[in-house]
Amino acid sequence: RTTEVMKQQVREHFENMRCILKQDEQVILDSLELDLRHTRTKLDQVLKKWDNYHDQVTKSISSIQRTLSKSTTAKEGEQGHSETALKKPDTSEKEIRLNEERFERLLKTLSSIAKNLKARLQRKTLLLSFPIMIDRQSCHNLIRVTSEGRGMSFSGSACPAPEHPLQFDKVCCALGSSPITAGQSYWEVNVRCCSAWAVGVAYDTLERKGNDKGAKLGRNRNSWCVEFQSRNLTAWHNNRHISCQGVGQTPIRKVGVWVNYDKGQLIFYDAKNMVVLQKFSAAMTPVFDRAHHQFTQPLYPAIRF
Repeated sequence: RTTEVMKQQVREHFENMRCILKQDEQVILDSLELDLRHTRTKLDQVLKKWDNYHDQVTKSISSIQRTLSKSTTAKEGEQGHSETALKKPDTSEKEIRLNEERFERLLKTLSSIAKNLKARLQRKTLLLSFPIMIDRQSCHNLIRVTSEGRGMSFSGSACPAPEHPLQFDKVCCALGSSPITAGQSYWEVNVRCCSAWAVGVAYDTLERKGNDKGAKLGRNRNSWCVEFQSRNLTAWHNNRHISCQGVGQTPIRKVGVWVNYDKGQLIFYDAKNMVVLQKFSAAMTPVFDRAHHQFTQPLYPAIRF
């Protein structure tokens, strides 16, 4: 009878703990949802302003182009009617040419601004789709996750917590907690403080134990990534790699990751200007050995130090 009483007490204690944990979890989820709504509202306002700026810039470019076209037409008409010998251009002609040069410079500047605004609008729109959380159970013991679960850092000392079966034990890697199973998703990873990194996606079947190819991002059929190491940026899948496109002299500070799960497309961006670093799709099969016609399992965001 004493044993039955103890079992009942343990059950009651366990149930109380479960209820408390469930309440805490709900509070955190409600807080995250509220934060997401506020962020979306702010982003909507920013997008509306930038959309107006983009329209103004586009109108200015069109106006300048019309002015340049009229100026060129007028100049050609003057040359057609002139039958006299070449003469030294007067002051007014010099001023017209000078104004045309200024217009052309202004046109280039406005075109650059419009392109930058378009890239930022694209980035802000995509960012609304997929806020990621780090799966703490998958993190290597040298990785520290922030309290809200959206950031992490490399630590020089191992965490004393017991090892989890889903934890990476040799490769300093972590996965996101929410799987991608359909539709389009986009997220960004800030890498400006890392001297070497890999950002990508992986199936849940990516190996967690050991240090061989099966546990490393891009070195197997279960993962895709872009990797920065020794000042080189490369794209990896199935243990094959190529140099990334569109890489400039300035180090990349944020990597954007876009997934179209249904079409089997994966694109990595330099998030600052939305320049494509690498695109994985069926068209890339000659490089990556027919390994990417479609996704066959849920995908998880993946980061490796």
